[in-house]
Amino acid sequence: MESEVKARIIDTLNRILELELAGVVRYTHYALMVFGYSRIPIVSWLKENAAESLDHAHRAGEIVTMLGGHPSLGIGPLLESEKHDIGDILRESLEHEQLAVACYHELLRAAEGSSVVIEEYAREMIAAEEMHCDAVNKMLRKPGEI
Repeated sequence: MESEVKARIIDTLNRILELELAGVVRYTHYALMVFGYSRIPIVSWLKENAAESLDHAHRAGEIVTMLGGHPSLGIGPLLESEKHDIGDILRESLEHEQLAVACYHELLRAAEGSSVVIEEYAREMIAAEEMHCDAVNKMLRKPGEI
């Protein structure tokens, strides 16, 4: 793999690592801020997302080190919107997940033709993140909406 391509892949993976770590913090915070009748299932779902984000961060970091890079200690953007309505939380979550999808697409483009392992990893993560976006999208719909 060319050093320029490797550097671009490592940079993208480190942005993914930071974004996924921000997801851990974001989903943990959201889980603490949910109130109302639907609290228990939504909190469980948010905690699952926090755990999944940590797993995704770990996987990205492992590939960084596989390539001889240094995993970032940074955390992606964490803006406190002060909005804690479940709908607001879900819309912020969807925005975060869409950003992750875009980063994984960028990784796929960077790895194309250079590493089957990274290409397959990027495809797997794109599929997972797109399914998550779909789940959030469905949660945001009113019953009966198509």
